[in-house]
Amino acid sequence: MKLTMKQHGFRIELPHQTLDIDGNELFGIRPYQLMVSSIAGCSASVFRKIMDKQRLEIDDMEVSAEVERDEMAANRISRITLTFVVRGFHLDKEQLEKNLQLAHNNCSMVQTVKDSIEIEERLEVIHLNHY
Repeated sequence: MKLTMKQHGFRIELPHQTLDIDGNELFGIRPYQLMVSSIAGCSASVFRKIMDKQRLEIDDMEVSAEVERDEMAANRISRITLTFVVRGFHLDKEQLEKNLQLAHNNCSMVQTVKDSIEIEERLEVIHLNHY
């Protein structure tokens, strides 16, 4: 991975896209947004793989992230709350909670930061009916 300086921030060329990184959202994605999206994306991907292996009838899933930062410590990320909204058919919330904990334990990004950032996952299940 190589970052190249540009007028504002840095650019990284990835196989499928170019990503501009800058502390100012006008010029690119902010570094803390990359960190949070990496953690949320990894966690969601592992959670989805677990549900796919169990052949659960998932229609859709969204993940939102709330971030707390500590201004007294270089504005570091101190806490991330991930809320997973899963929509589907015949869903067992208790099983999904177990799957989410399994995802937490197997997400490489969560495991990388678990000693420095508090990560909380919440689950909302929306049951859909067949018509």
